[in-house]
Amino acid sequence: MVGPEKLPEFATYWQKESFPFIGLPDPEQRVLKLYGQEVKLLKLGRMPAQVVIDQQGIIRFAHYGDSMKDIPPNQELLALLDGFNQNAKS
Repeated sequence: MVGPEKLPEFATYWQKESFPFIGLPDPEQRVLKLYGQEVKLLKLGRMPAQVVIDQQGIIRFAHYGDSMKDIPPNQELLALLDGFNQNAKS
């Protein structure tokens, strides 16, 4: 997960929520620009983007939303990751 906050704020939020995956603060929007995530000021900032990148650095899935309601369900993303893991073991 990539967030717009600076490190201290991001670290505090990350610890509070106890997310089971890696987080990366991106206040300068470098990662945002690298993967094409949009910013729309009238919609209060970053548009949702889910990008799954494999260990070789290849984008295996990308979804760019138009609003915060346009995010794939967690079950869909977890099933996708499970499929990638199963294929990697084969």
